[in-house]
Amino acid sequence: MPRRVFPAGRMPWIGLIILTTFVLCALLAPHIAPHDPWAYGQRPFLNPSRTHRLGTNDVGQDILSELMFGGRISLLIGFGAGSLAVSIGTLIGLVAGFRRAILGEALMGIADVFLVIPTMPLVILVSVYLGSNVAYTILLIGLVTWPGVARVIRAQTLSIRESEYVEAARALGASEVWQMHRHVLPNLLPLILAKFVLSVAVAMLMEAGLSLLGLGDPTAKSWGMMLRYAFARGGFINGLWWWWYMPPGLAIALCVLALNLISLGIEEHSDPRLKGLLR
Repeated sequence: MPRRVFPAGRMPWIGLIILTTFVLCALLAPHIAPHDPWAYGQRPFLNPSRTHRLGTNDVGQDILSELMFGGRISLLIGFGAGSLAVSIGTLIGLVAGFRRAILGEALMGIADVFLVIPTMPLVILVSVYLGSNVAYTILLIGLVTWPGVARVIRAQTLSIRESEYVEAARALGASEVWQMHRHVLPNLLPLILAKFVLSVAVAMLMEAGLSLLGLGDPTAKSWGMMLRYAFARGGFINGLWWWWYMPPGLAIALCVLALNLISLGIEEHSDPRLKGLLR
């Protein structure tokens, strides 16, 4: 029977609350942001005030509004790339776990090649070639982060494949597709969900790194691009680091922390040996 995937303990729920808060702020940004984040007309480098809670940037745009709208792109890239990586990794891991001969070894060989290549330098190199685009960023991050997911899914598939109920289904003539759909995949759900949550966190960090290096989409506001502009346009020199540079960095850190807490909670709930780890 498939295991429940709900996280246990207080810390995972705290992570879920933090993540939900950021997601809601991003989704409701057009309605709750105090200003248009693309609008000019304000004085640059304004200190925080009632009108501009986090002041303005070097071109007079409201930083708090930028922060709310930036979450839309950062979370979109995180969840989009995470979904792509987990989808590819789960499919390849399942097939490789059931087809342990030539096909399985070939798929794992491809995964090993990707794992040997340093991920971030590869992403930077390909990003320079493809150009700065949100869709390309999602595709690129998803395509370079699936091998880790595939190896974990394959290892768990190999274990479940030898279970008595799977062997019984095989003896009764059930096809491999039916076995995977009916017996293996439901028992992999906690692991898949945990890897998805971690993949979202990795994707958000990679997007921030690319943007900070100037390889993000300059037409899309994200937390990474906010850091880029704060770093490149005098955020430190003008003493604006704590309301221009720190908020997007803190938002990324809190989201990654929340995602890791959720992932650990899911793993704890699905593995009795980890019980009490996050109390």
